[in-house]
Amino acid sequence: MQKITTFLWFEDRAEEAAELYTSVFPDSRITEVRRYGAAGPLPEGTVMTVGFELAGQRFTALNGGPHHRFNEAVSLFVDCADQEEVDRLWERLGDGGEHGPCGWLKDRFGLSWQIVPTVLGRLLDDPDPAAAERVMKAMLGMGKLDVRALEEARGGTG
Repeated sequence: MQKITTFLWFEDRAEEAAELYTSVFPDSRITEVRRYGAAGPLPEGTVMTVGFELAGQRFTALNGGPHHRFNEAVSLFVDCADQEEVDRLWERLGDGGEHGPCGWLKDRFGLSWQIVPTVLGRLLDDPDPAAAERVMKAMLGMGKLDVRALEEARGGTG
């Protein structure tokens, strides 16, 4: 059992967000939807929380009103197996949102994601400091991360 669950505060689109996220990641599902009763801060019957799993990890989304907004201080880091996965997630999660530098994006709900190919860690940890520096420089100039360009930068051909 997962001891810690990520809790995400949305103004009023928690269910829509959970539906998007669970459609993007394999092994994902909505597990429960709770609604506000008469005593709630939002109208009775409005979705209060949505429990969902992404790739087997539990999350809870709350419709809590406009009091708190997402910012880049917290992001969800996605370890991508290959360029195909990077491309798919970059497009799906970034649709209606904002693409940023170095593999970062904000989705249409304002939640920040880091869409990162697994190979990046290996390239940045290269025992040759000059190769690792070339990879870092290449990454800093990218929006969506490009595996081939990063590998070329490591070899000094990018």
